[in-house]
Amino acid sequence: MSKKRVVVSLGHDALGYTTTEQWDAVKVTAKALADLVEADYQLTITHSNGPQVSMIHKAMTELRRVYIDYTPAPMCVCSAMSQGYVGYDIQNSLRAELLDRGISKPVSTILTQVTVDPYDEAFYEPTKVIGRYMSKEDAEIEVKKGNYVKEDPGKGFRRVVAAPKPIDIVEIEAIRALAAADQVVIACGGGGIPVIEQKHALKGASAVIEKDAIAGKLASDLSCDELIILTTVPYVYKNFGKEDQAALETLTVAEAKDLIAAGQFEEGTMLPKIEAAISYLEKVPAGKVLITSMDHVKDAIKGKAGTVITA
Repeated sequence: MSKKRVVVSLGHDALGYTTTEQWDAVKVTAKALADLVEADYQLTITHSNGPQVSMIHKAMTELRRVYIDYTPAPMCVCSAMSQGYVGYDIQNSLRAELLDRGISKPVSTILTQVTVDPYDEAFYEPTKVIGRYMSKEDAEIEVKKGNYVKEDPGKGFRRVVAAPKPIDIVEIEAIRALAAADQVVIACGGGGIPVIEQKHALKGASAVIEKDAIAGKLASDLSCDELIILTTVPYVYKNFGKEDQAALETLTVAEAKDLIAAGQFEEGTMLPKIEAAISYLEKVPAGKVLITSMDHVKDAIKGKAGTVITA
């Protein structure tokens, strides 16, 4: 029996929000991922990096405040740093967990770039909030630099960047080769490093890519059998948070589109996950999407939990 090829997308809760939280969180995450390996899944893993890239960006900004001549790292470099930092913890924790179970399997992190369109509408209306809270004075300095800021009433100002749609995964052939060799691959962390093609060069963009969007693209580019999106809830819900909240065990693409049109999924939480599922299934109609929480994934792959979306 051939192994099921799957992309697993990890959310914030799988990684924690601080360095120490991440150390603890990835050990739990590694157990869930190892369960999938034991169940004969061939894994390609992608992950969130929101808290991590914000922490790195804040550190770079604070360094600039202390050392006036220091040139702060651009957003694309912060994204690259976060891929290495998060990937390092995931691959080492997963490697150790697999060895504890008697499984010897290479686990590798690939620094991954993703091309974006410089004319994407997202660059004209940045919406992705990053970094620390700033005073009005600091916010004005950011605006003078050409950056966008957004006020959070009562808390201060924060920088906002564009979240363009992914076009191509630059390192896709490297990812495909390692996956074909039955290695565990960690790629496209934080949505990938957004870059713009300039002839033969790739120029980093001041942007971030939605990690769910890249998970769907990665799964379709690899022609995976499944896309597993791990989040904070065990199911996708209709009327989430209301008295008549109902867990959805199965969905079709058509049903998911109807629920989107009805405003059932919140922007920034479940909506991008459903959109990623639709994008993947429209390219790989024989595929399957499973949305569930980390602590339910072992039951979910047996059909005992989670929401399954099909074409």
